[in-house]
Amino acid sequence: MNGLPSYDLEATAADQRHRLHTSVEELRSHLRETLDVQKQAREHMGMACALAALVGVTAGYAFTGIFTD
Repeated sequence: MNGLPSYDLEATAADQRHRLHTSVEELRSHLRETLDVQKQAREHMGMACALAALVGVTAGYAFTGIFTD
């Protein structure tokens, strides 16, 4: 073998397993925060309203252009 005692290998494996579980929990927490629709809507309400207004004005001009010469 490689000369390392089995308890050192087990301790290393346990440490790596713990770091992996911690990383996964951090990732889940970050994803929950990022994909929270209500939070994102509150933070970006101004941009969403501006975009909706722009789409409305553009659609209005396009629709009016159909009926005017």
